[in-house]
Amino acid sequence: MAKHLHILGICGTFMGGIAAIANAAGYRVTGCDANVYPPMSEQLAALGIELIEGFGEDQVRLKPDLWVIGNVVTRGKPLMEAILDRGERYVSGPQWLAEHVLAGRHVLAVAGTHGKTTVSAMLAWILECAGRSPGFLIGGIPLDFPVSARHTGSPLFVIEADEYDTAFFDKRSKFVHYGARTAIMNNLEFDHADIFDDLASIERQFHHFVRTVPRSGLLVVNGLDEALKRVLAKGTWTPVEAFGVSTGWEAGAPAVDGSFEVRLAGQSQGRLKWRMLGAYNRMNALAAIAAARHVGVAPAQAMEALGRFSGVRRRLQLSGQSGGVTVYDDFAHHPTAIEVTLQGLRERVGQGRILAVLEPRSNTMKRGVMKDALPASLAAADRIYVYNAGLGWDAASVFAPLAGRARCLNDLDALVRAVVADARPGDSVLIMSNGGFGAIHTKLLECLQSAAAA
Repeated sequence: MAKHLHILGICGTFMGGIAAIANAAGYRVTGCDANVYPPMSEQLAALGIELIEGFGEDQVRLKPDLWVIGNVVTRGKPLMEAILDRGERYVSGPQWLAEHVLAGRHVLAVAGTHGKTTVSAMLAWILECAGRSPGFLIGGIPLDFPVSARHTGSPLFVIEADEYDTAFFDKRSKFVHYGARTAIMNNLEFDHADIFDDLASIERQFHHFVRTVPRSGLLVVNGLDEALKRVLAKGTWTPVEAFGVSTGWEAGAPAVDGSFEVRLAGQSQGRLKWRMLGAYNRMNALAAIAAARHVGVAPAQAMEALGRFSGVRRRLQLSGQSGGVTVYDDFAHHPTAIEVTLQGLRERVGQGRILAVLEPRSNTMKRGVMKDALPASLAAADRIYVYNAGLGWDAASVFAPLAGRARCLNDLDALVRAVVADARPGDSVLIMSNGGFGAIHTKLLECLQSAAAA
């Protein structure tokens, strides 16, 4: 067994999770990244993992037994070039995880364009409450656990199964490495325009994923998703349980308190009483309940656990309140995710005003691939503020159909001032970005407090 691992690209959530798992498994772990940044840098430092800024060639002096390469690493990085020149052993993060952690375990893998992090957190929490102590690697921070990744002695391992590519030398999706036995496919839309040409190319990768699930396993699939129907039509060798449809797992209409009945093939499995919002989260719950049932957790027990589920950081997470204005933070950056997040918040605030603040920051959004879908995705917001710095398209013309409801600004401080000027007590501000967004949440709350005190 290789005792010393040096991980390139260690501060990403996935590679940082691998570092934490390897550390717990007894490896000596070091790593580097272009930007050694929190929160992952703080989590890793707390574990005693040495972090190095940059990809300098001088790191070869560390002489690890194995180099583990994250997909942020490209040819041309001095350290990577030195590794290749020397003929040293290297492996991708997903492959290392598959061979050294997942092998021999029952892997519950959660795939889909949207909801992977939330469903993974739900499933891990259900199994934890059932006393199964699962290992897990989640691409976000679940509020019910102190970490986003852990290694246990349990035969069960929950993993967020990403369709993004594996490494510069392995262009397959990460999830084909994992050897899933219980596989959730939550939904499928076009995304990641930097590596996929079209939806069909992503569907092909999802079918590669389907091909890896054994006949003794289970596919838990969104029965309403047309793209996933096309994936399954390419061939399946594994039992399928659908959710979102009357022939499979289905959610009843929500009550005023957000609770809803869970049904399987028309038969009631009980009522889920919880604090989560939105139709998308009801679908997420169905997927998690179905997957947990496959490893022996009864639906009633799963629902009891979900009744105590706290959610995931940056998924409609309350940032704070100031001057009677409530500020929420969300990771939404795809038109569908933006739409369903706004719908979920609308369930909470009723007729209250929603001020949506959007940073189109992902590679796909910066390219403008789905820009024309953005105005409709923001329909549930009363006012919209778009941070358009660094975009390769004209935001003002794209959002022109929203008339006076939308403003596009390329200065962050000016954007904050615009929101503060418009906000009034009782409003909810929803900030959506897949990045830090220049610490806008803190700036906005501080400015709202100053305005209220003036």
